[in-house]
Amino acid sequence: MSMTRGCLLCIKITMFVFNLIFWLGGCGILGVGVWLAVTQGKFATLSISFPSLSAASLFMVTGSVIMVVGFIGCLGAVTEHRCLLLTFFVVLLIIFLLEIISMVLFFTYNDNFHKYAQEDLKKGLSLYQTAGNLGLTNAWDIVQTEFRCCGVKNFTDWLEMRNSSLVPHSCCMEQSPTCQSNPSTWWKDPCYEKVKRWVGSNISSVEIFGICILIVQVFGLIFSMLMYCQVLKAEKYYE
Repeated sequence: MSMTRGCLLCIKITMFVFNLIFWLGGCGILGVGVWLAVTQGKFATLSISFPSLSAASLFMVTGSVIMVVGFIGCLGAVTEHRCLLLTFFVVLLIIFLLEIISMVLFFTYNDNFHKYAQEDLKKGLSLYQTAGNLGLTNAWDIVQTEFRCCGVKNFTDWLEMRNSSLVPHSCCMEQSPTCQSNPSTWWKDPCYEKVKRWVGSNISSVEIFGICILIVQVFGLIFSMLMYCQVLKAEKYYE
């Protein structure tokens, strides 16, 4: 029995430290989300189908979920409560499976995803500089200025969706009173392709981060189930 208690104590400490780091990571991600919301509150999403899908909201939701899961794990490890340990295992397993399913669907329907994303972004151009859409307006100006591009597929997207001969000032290579009506002064590269290439050039970092997250979750599942089994074994012994 002393060996069982020793194993339980070892797993308990390991799981507590693991979940404490997990919880602190969630705090950090939530903090980044809050900082983005405060400092870049006007920078909203480019999507009209998912108006709440912005960098700040993604960071805050992700950080909050990680904090809750980490807290359940820490509490379960400290109290050796089977219900909390099982809850932690089930919640983490659901998150893990959802991530795997999302990745499979993304790679399976990759072309459809890009097609839908482009159409959705293109529809959002019609809301540029309209009432209640300051966030979308600022987002497009930032993207076009930073990536030196114009429109989703090309600059004609602006002309088509707004039924106008003018493009936003952020499409201009150099600012001038007439640049918005002079095609020779507009950026020619499409924003979607430029952002896509930028993401592709940084995909290795994203992949490494994703793999690390999945490994951490697998260890969390293993530790929680090991501790659950050890607690169950100890309870049966005392009975």
